[in-house]
Amino acid sequence: MPTLESFDLLTLADAAKLLHCSKAHICKAVSGRIRGCTPIPAVSLGRRKLIRRESLRLWIERNERPCADNCADANISTLPERDAGERA
Repeated sequence: MPTLESFDLLTLADAAKLLHCSKAHICKAVSGRIRGCTPIPAVSLGRRKLIRRESLRLWIERNERPCADNCADANISTLPERDAGERA
């Protein structure tokens, strides 16, 4: 059980700084709206959300994959064909 001294909570802005992304992206990750990633565990205090530093570290480890898994859908296998039409 964590002691009060080791109890380390992060705001969504703090988590965004640590992950080098926007606070809005962290909000989406906490609510489970990021495809392919489990939601970030968070404590709700009214409208405010707080994330334990250890929970964030464990979440990163669980969601870490080699680039082959993450980037496979990002590669374009064929280029779209354009209809150039007739030029005058």
